[in-house]
Amino acid sequence: MLDITVKRFNEIDTDELYQLLQLRSRVFVVEQACIYQDLDGKDQKAIHIIGKKDNRIVAYTRAFTAGDYFEQASIGRVVVSDQERSHGYGKVIMEASIKAVEEVFKENTIKLSAQTYLKKFYNSLGFKAYGEGYLEDGIPHIVMLRN
Repeated sequence: MLDITVKRFNEIDTDELYQLLQLRSRVFVVEQACIYQDLDGKDQKAIHIIGKKDNRIVAYTRAFTAGDYFEQASIGRVVVSDQERSHGYGKVIMEASIKAVEEVFKENTIKLSAQTYLKKFYNSLGFKAYGEGYLEDGIPHIVMLRN
């Protein structure tokens, strides 16, 4: 079971920051072989949805209010540790992220820049694809919205 917390950037302690950046780097840069600037200067504006198991961060997202990243509220950097993907934690962290956006930002429309292969997963959470696919950092993506 995941222990979920929602924190603003200044509420994250240094150990949590190290763990979440390590997880993002391990999955997005190393596992997906994608060289990109993860530390984009936007974490300070986001709320961070952190999923811990045995006091280790194994699932994570960050979310923004409308206008801070996209025109709509948004969720990004959706990640689950490769050792923990068989437990349904992706769904758990996304459900917690949707709830956080609705409660913290009072927003119901949420935008994702989703990796295309995860389209069915996001559909199951109420997101619908819009427009044509595109490459982001060399990986196929699609815009998805949830109203």
